Amino acid sequence: MRFTALGTGTISLSPGRSCAGYLVESAGVRLLIDCGSGITRRLAELAIEWQTITHVALTHFHIDHHGDLPTLVFAWKYGFLPPRSAPVEIIGPPGTAALLERLAAAYGAWLTAPGFPLTIREITPAEAVELPNGVKLSVYPVPHTPESVAYSVERNGRRIVYTGDTGPSDALAGWAHGCDLLVCECSLPLEMGIPEHLTPEQCGDLAAAAAPKHLALTHFYPPVENVDIRSIVGARFAGPVTLAEDGWHFDFEDE
Repeated sequence: MRFTALGTGTISLSPGRSCAGYLVESAGVRLLIDCGSGITRRLAELAIEWQTITHVALTHFHIDHHGDLPTLVFAWKYGFLPPRSAPVEIIGPPGTAALLERLAAAYGAWLTAPGFPLTIREITPAEAVELPNGVKLSVYPVPHTPESVAYSVERNGRRIVYTGDTGPSDALAGWAHGCDLLVCECSLPLEMGIPEHLTPEQCGDLAAAAAPKHLALTHFYPPVENVDIRSIVGARFAGPVTLAEDGWHFDFEDE
């Protein structure tokens, strides 16, 4: 599997960080998790074959996590010749179908009927989605918005967990325990902490409990980058830590 961070920022607009978006590629599956503003541009800048993305998964319904989804569907419909014929599946928590219906009401019926097969699947923690070639996708609820979930992507015994936007959660740490790569939001410095997001201190505590083989931090609001994130997290978690940037990738073969 290869994991690529396309957008490591937030709705606080940044010249160097797009809104949330991450690509997981493995054995014929090209899964885009979240598709916030700037992600379509990043796909082009990084020369990623956006035309052949097979699945899009949303963690929740804030616009910085889905704002570029209509652009991506429009690009699949009109952005190359011959037009796309391969199917796409959009996955998300309950309410995803209603979100797409509202967006289609604003943008046009093409959003849910783009001329190629587009299906919407709502996933709950009680089930797992079996993607092609042994890729397993599952979710876990996190404290951010009522629908917010974290994602787990597994294949051949390797596992990526992406927290999405979340506040502190011992249950999330238990669910993610022992994963190969934990991609964890790191939004705000301690003095600006709120229940719906994590500080570096809380990221370190979460990682210490989850014990991933590698921790990648993301979703940085500008003020958190004024503190020594690496030292704060390192005082709590002894494993390898990456402060992800747009374009950073993790290949399991490298481990």
